[in-house]
Amino acid sequence: MPKDYADLHDPNAEYTMRELSAETMGATAKRGGGRDVAITDVQTTMVDGNFPWTLVRVYTDAGVVGTGEAYWGAGVPELIQRMKPFLVGENPLDIDRLYEHLVQKMSGEGTVEGVTVTAIAGIEVALHDLAGKLLEVPAYQLLGGKYRDEVRVYCDCHTEAEADPEACADEAERVVEDLGYDALKFDLDVPSGHEKDRANRHLRPGEIRHKAEIVERVTERVRDRADVAFDCHWTFSGGSAKRLAAAIEEHDVWWLEDPVPPENLDVQEEVTKSTLTPITVGENRYRVTELRRLIERQAVDIVAPDMPKVGGMRETRKIADVANQYYVPVAMHNVSSPVATTASAHVAAAIPNALAVEYHSYELGWWADLVEDPVIEDGSITVPESPGLGVTLDMDVVAEHMVDGETLFDPV
Repeated sequence: MPKDYADLHDPNAEYTMRELSAETMGATAKRGGGRDVAITDVQTTMVDGNFPWTLVRVYTDAGVVGTGEAYWGAGVPELIQRMKPFLVGENPLDIDRLYEHLVQKMSGEGTVEGVTVTAIAGIEVALHDLAGKLLEVPAYQLLGGKYRDEVRVYCDCHTEAEADPEACADEAERVVEDLGYDALKFDLDVPSGHEKDRANRHLRPGEIRHKAEIVERVTERVRDRADVAFDCHWTFSGGSAKRLAAAIEEHDVWWLEDPVPPENLDVQEEVTKSTLTPITVGENRYRVTELRRLIERQAVDIVAPDMPKVGGMRETRKIADVANQYYVPVAMHNVSSPVATTASAHVAAAIPNALAVEYHSYELGWWADLVEDPVIEDGSITVPESPGLGVTLDMDVVAEHMVDGETLFDPV
């Protein structure tokens, strides 16, 4: 019989002086206008996309359900199940208090960073969908309103010959001309044939020349038809990252992403300040506190939080507010299904400094079929005006692509 994580014993969760439940806080007054609603259940279903997406649903006694998505990863569904007792009976409209309630309750299991934050984020996204439906407003309205009707999308590109500069350039042209994107990203942490030791993070001169050639071929091929970023996946040493960034300064690079590991902020700051190449960082940091340090140290030119990983929609909005004080744009990292992708677009609509939202699934033929509504068209997302997130799961497609052993959500 599978373990019910909702019954897991945790003394930290059972006793905390900072108890933020509605009952303890005295927030129990009856609410008018159809707003006196209670959460009755929280469920997850994992879909086997190009990442194992964890979809989340929050049910209420009003018969209205909110759908969200957590960043992919092992243990996330169990953590969400673990938190269900802290949510049942609560009013889903109290998004901020419930977020802090879960952070406090789960603090012993890690809410500074990591998968616990990710699990809370999945619930928080579902609460925005639910609150929007209950209040009959789109989710961006809950975040303060709208700066733009459309959000730009950048396409994360791949080719079987990922280390061949000419093949990358060919794919860039195809994605621009045939798929209609004017913003792209390619990987630079690809084999060059010059590697001697994959553990020491050092780039030999031949490796630098190879990566610079990829950058040159791609940017020269698309020129002003598209902006192009390049991702290093936190692979290189500080010295190698500085040499690589210097080697590509002459080319039209939108940004160089994650050139060094995320743990040492001093190294990150030194790399960023050493080059004219724009440096983008953020997907491996959690919550506004961690990204605030990155921004305040001016260790980043463009910040790239992953919304369902960093802590959710409101947390991403807080990060954008800090970034805006330092005139730093926000380009949201995103490897999600259409659910969290749309949620990220709502955040991008509501902040002044949004650059774009990533799309990482252009090779997955059924990505768009997971929801009944169009999401990406002509390289952008039109922000939905219907209540909540504005996308509805196609349950037949969800059922078809569930991870083995998963069960479908209960019907509404």
